[in-house]
Amino acid sequence: MQRQVQKAIAFAKKAHHGQLRKTGDPYLTHCIHTGRILAMLVPSSGKRAVDTVVAGILHDVIDDTCESLHSIEGEFGNDVAKLVAGVSRLSHINQLLRRNRRINVNPDTLGPEEANNLRVMLLGMVDDPRVVLIKLADRLHNMRTIYVLPLPKAQAVAKETLVIWCSLASRLGLWALKAEMEDLCFAVLQPQVFRKMRADLASMWSTSSRAGNPRRISARASLLPLDEKNIASEDKGSMAIDEDITSMKKADMNHGKDLLEAVVPFDILLDRRKRNKFLNSLRSTLETHSKPKVLRDAGIALASLVVCEEALERELIISTSYVPGMEVTLSSRLKSLYGIYSKMKRKDVSISKVYDARALRVVVGDKNGTLQGPAVQCCYSLLNIVHKLWTPIDGEFDDYIVNPKPSGYQSLHTAVQGPDSSPLEVQIRTQRMHEYAEHGLAAHWLYKETGNKLSSINSMDESEIEASSYISKDLDNQNSMVDDLFHKYSSLKVGHPVLRVEGSHLLAAVIIRVDNDGRELLVAVSFGLPASEAVAARRSSFQIKRWEAYARLYKKVSDEWWCEPGHGDWCTCLEKYTLCRDGIYHKQDQFGRLLPTFIQVIDLTEQEESEYWDLVSAVFEGRQVDSLTSRPNFESITSTSMEASINKKVRLLRTMLRWEEQLRSEASLGQPKHGGKPYVNPGSVVLGEVVIVCWPHGGIMRLRTGSTAADAARRVGLDGKLVLVNGQLVLPSTELKDGDVVEVRM
Repeated sequence: MQRQVQKAIAFAKKAHHGQLRKTGDPYLTHCIHTGRILAMLVPSSGKRAVDTVVAGILHDVIDDTCESLHSIEGEFGNDVAKLVAGVSRLSHINQLLRRNRRINVNPDTLGPEEANNLRVMLLGMVDDPRVVLIKLADRLHNMRTIYVLPLPKAQAVAKETLVIWCSLASRLGLWALKAEMEDLCFAVLQPQVFRKMRADLASMWSTSSRAGNPRRISARASLLPLDEKNIASEDKGSMAIDEDITSMKKADMNHGKDLLEAVVPFDILLDRRKRNKFLNSLRSTLETHSKPKVLRDAGIALASLVVCEEALERELIISTSYVPGMEVTLSSRLKSLYGIYSKMKRKDVSISKVYDARALRVVVGDKNGTLQGPAVQCCYSLLNIVHKLWTPIDGEFDDYIVNPKPSGYQSLHTAVQGPDSSPLEVQIRTQRMHEYAEHGLAAHWLYKETGNKLSSINSMDESEIEASSYISKDLDNQNSMVDDLFHKYSSLKVGHPVLRVEGSHLLAAVIIRVDNDGRELLVAVSFGLPASEAVAARRSSFQIKRWEAYARLYKKVSDEWWCEPGHGDWCTCLEKYTLCRDGIYHKQDQFGRLLPTFIQVIDLTEQEESEYWDLVSAVFEGRQVDSLTSRPNFESITSTSMEASINKKVRLLRTMLRWEEQLRSEASLGQPKHGGKPYVNPGSVVLGEVVIVCWPHGGIMRLRTGSTAADAARRVGLDGKLVLVNGQLVLPSTELKDGDVVEVRM
């Protein structure tokens, strides 16, 4: 990589010779920083990764210099030239939005031309999402130096970045980059709120604020909810949020720069060595120079994360309760201030009740998926270690391993009181789960040059993806939390599958009796039915085979008339579980004492529930269950009968179409209201088309809204032939939808 990168730097230096940025630095510095950001987002080897970094260094050459695309192709090859050209085309999104803002009466709407251009750009991204990565890296570095722009222009760029580029980074799963970009925008748009929140977190997390570790944290806030009366700076009294942007007008260039410097670069948060080096440098600077309080507060937040990480690391080293020989890695992250602020406003809670403001992540090695079962066992064992080290916060444990997100995300999430008695989230998952969650669409699917397929997942929704990265429930009080749980579990049925967890031992179990409106459960546990492998592959297409074991366990208990705790035989036992204040069903012994052993109710999708009870009926009636198979769906078909490249393209296309829909929806929601009703723009855009993927070559086809399977066949010159949509043979009159995969059979 180094030789190609050096060659690209030399080429860019010559092309941009004499050009300066508004910071006064040579323009080449922007090219190099863009390349560095990309190097942190892509693998360290592989031609596609190298070409991405090289294209990032050259991304402005054809727009801002005399060099041509032909010369880039001659020096660096066709792939780099295509990427540079793609970035140039993608820049039109910025231009159309800015032009729209300047000339439109309703600047928050997209006209027909703009909407069409946006669709063209979107489809270009689907062809090669590396173009989007380069543009995101370019925008991130521009945001880091936005302090040089006049305030109105800086605000406009920050708003655009939040609406377009942060949203797009979220769709692609680039969480760390998105978080930094959000905070840079936040510092520009609401500097006083930014400064106040930095100070509040520093106060919560500073070592001087430690005050023991009470057994349970109260659900009531120690700080007031965020509102205009609490946004005041400490020495100037109250100030409304709407005045924050105005206050920035009084700040000089260096003051704005200080706020941006208080946003920790994403690569420092991700790399422990860089983080330690950054903290040491910051300490030295603060000792020798007078720096603004906001920088000190940023250092305190980062240092608190190090303290938490080191405490858990020591515990993992000395503990012997997790699986010996299993590789365990530990990392940490700070939630973006903008993310915290958004959650506070959305939930109407104080900053002390945003439990995922900082988080540790424990990743268990699984030898590329070959040891998924033992790795899952290790995850639950590590959960036990964490809960012994720090006090769990009631109602803040989420088991996304047993019950994955609709996006397919799997992990254990728990919130605890950290070493400074402030909330800390801990996430625990296997390496395979981590790769799926962290790498995102662009990086994970498009940079894997080994050709490995991903496991089948459901269509992704942004709210699910984003929530799956870092999530915690913010509840008003313990009573409402328990009421919500009772409501959730009161509809549980006898025979429903559950998972029994005791340390690292995971066993299959079924509900035999539901008492006290779901507050108490009698559960049959099969000690001969380990469930770690089934849990690891929770959404696999083979899950129906595993349901059979639960169904036969349920039938066995029914046939034997076992109905009280303690009933059973050498491999089956009935146990009583009680729903506790932590939101978990804990085992209850014969003396009524609650034990650490707990069960996790398996949440079934609508299709899973139907399949499970069909299978239970078959088992009880003595019918053959081999004939019962999972209903075919597009996702399972694509993972077996379609090539991985088309599979990836379809998923990415659907994700990008949802992003486009979100942009247009937010634009329409931004209209003023008349008479209490949202303003309806008579010229609002209905794009009037659907976008499909043609199998097997993967081409993208644009058709009018309402087009049918017959229209698609006619378009490719095969009128009257059989048409498959998403792997299913359909009637010629079947209407096509965005993201459909269409195959016309000869």
